Amino acid sequence: MDKLTSMNVFVRVAKAGSFAGAARDLGISRAMATKHIMSLESSLDTRLFNRTTRSLSLTEVGASYLEQCQQVLLDVEEMEAAVTHLQAEPRGILKISAPPVVGATHIAPALAEFLKDNDDLSVEMILKGSHVDLIDEGVDIAIFLGKLQDTSLVARRLARSPLVVCGAPEYFDRYGIPEEPEDLVDHSCLVNWAIPPRDRWKFRGILGDREVKVSGRMQANVAEPIRMAADNGLGMVMLPEYIVGKDIEKGKLRIVLEQYSISPLEIHAVYPHRKYLSAKVRDFLDFLQEWMPNRVGMHK
Repeated sequence: MDKLTSMNVFVRVAKAGSFAGAARDLGISRAMATKHIMSLESSLDTRLFNRTTRSLSLTEVGASYLEQCQQVLLDVEEMEAAVTHLQAEPRGILKISAPPVVGATHIAPALAEFLKDNDDLSVEMILKGSHVDLIDEGVDIAIFLGKLQDTSLVARRLARSPLVVCGAPEYFDRYGIPEEPEDLVDHSCLVNWAIPPRDRWKFRGILGDREVKVSGRMQANVAEPIRMAADNGLGMVMLPEYIVGKDIEKGKLRIVLEQYSISPLEIHAVYPHRKYLSAKVRDFLDFLQEWMPNRVGMHK
């Protein structure tokens, strides 16, 4: 049996957790799916699945082989894409993950503009505060905020957004205005987990770097809840300008500690380390790199 086909069946069975589910997805019979797995196990002289009448699970060898199969299949897909029309112009489905606010306010409008000129392209967009596994979830591009940790991925910086500390005028009327970073320990500071290092706010002044451990009445893994809490006088936030800029313009929030500088939030587009980029990924990355720095609250 064709080894690549058998590997694809193996990956589908592992993901579906059943022969029947994988067979249905692939449009083949359950018996044929079973034959492919048996062929692989015979050639490898090992068992890939633990089978009972009620359950199916990967063996330790099977789990390791799954990772290798996924990479091999991805490599084959990339090599084929390199010599097909998929490399010529954007087409197919572009799957993008982004944090909720920057995704809704910046990435979504960029996608709308990009789609106008690419009729053969469709988009799946995932808005979530936590990071995604690009390979496992089939994501083409993920938008990351802050410092990147995973060196196995390729990243392209799109823009920077200044971080500001701000609160509602009513909050300052009630609790006073912090004059120094250290004053924040006596205030309610609303924390956005998505901006590392979570509950430590860093400042730079004429006396050097200063770091303050903060706490407050609300924490969240996305910005919008704490922005709304700050608008309602529940405390101060350290958030990117693209999130709080309109509230500051309207007088709903007021910037404090302006004499201290804060390292801007970097925004990256991240994608798997591939030798060949499909046209849909390559062209949208180029478009996004031109688009983002010109948006409100963004800089190069």
